Amino acid sequence: MRTTSTRIAGGALALVALAAAAGCANRGGAAEDPADYPNGDITLVVPYQAGGASDLAARTLASEMEETLGQTIVVENRTGGAGSVGLQHLAGQPADGYTIGYLPVETVMLGFQGYDVDPADYDLIGQMVSVPATIAVPSDSPYKTLEDLLEAAEKKPGEVTVANSGAGSIWEAATRELGQTGGAEFQPVPFDGGAPAVTAAVGGQVDAVVAGISETAPAHQDGRLRVLAVLAEERSESLADVPTAGEEGVDVVIGGWGGIGAPTGLPEEVATTLRDAFATAAASEEFTTVITDSGNLPVNVPADEYAAFVESETARFDKLLTDGS
Repeated sequence: MRTTSTRIAGGALALVALAAAAGCANRGGAAEDPADYPNGDITLVVPYQAGGASDLAARTLASEMEETLGQTIVVENRTGGAGSVGLQHLAGQPADGYTIGYLPVETVMLGFQGYDVDPADYDLIGQMVSVPATIAVPSDSPYKTLEDLLEAAEKKPGEVTVANSGAGSIWEAATRELGQTGGAEFQPVPFDGGAPAVTAAVGGQVDAVVAGISETAPAHQDGRLRVLAVLAEERSESLADVPTAGEEGVDVVIGGWGGIGAPTGLPEEVATTLRDAFATAAASEEFTTVITDSGNLPVNVPADEYAAFVESETARFDKLLTDGS
């Protein structure tokens, strides 16, 4: 694991330079002149099932980018391995701009957990969303507060089941951190994405679920789930009646984020075109409204700043998931 950790951390350091000037090496991409890009459909790979927070953000952004690029963007959901299947697929595609992808926080986490995923394998386009974590229970659950849930997990270590979006995912990490900070031991239950994890909680298959606000808020608002806490510094406008974990006496702030990237080695003309289209889309009223209404936080971070953020997040999860050496 130490070798993997070193490779990921070293790769992240290279991202700033990659973002500033994408390499010219094209790994077998289309023969068209990059100056003519784009002149055909673009595929956007989402490494999770349709219906979750990542899918919502990616599809909304794709719709807005289509208007600027003048081409159709086809969203392709490739699930499995806490996002590793889709991310590995994206990294292996030609660096021609006709395959791009949604890069979640797991992009910097999975390499520390034994998956062949390295953030240096992607040219960054921009970051567009921040996703606060929530913990929720079925509406008929006996657990009325976060304290109730933690007390149950403390009395019965490993017996209180909590669904998440996959082994190695940010929501599994959030579950473990919440339990550790709250003095309890949960039993994480992985699913292929936030949407099926929430569905499992609604159906009573698990005791609770940790997922993003956009995945739990609708079920909370219509009475199918009860969100116990938001794992953020401040309450969410879409869940104004729900306290933060800190308000409940558990100092945990953790969440996901998402951006757009492409296989490393984009021609500079292509990278510039995609980054310009991204910036316009992420600033659009439609995108910011959809993301805000979902309870998530829209952002519009350009490639160089996104690269610095990815570097800092890589260091954070190196310490959280390994011995940090």
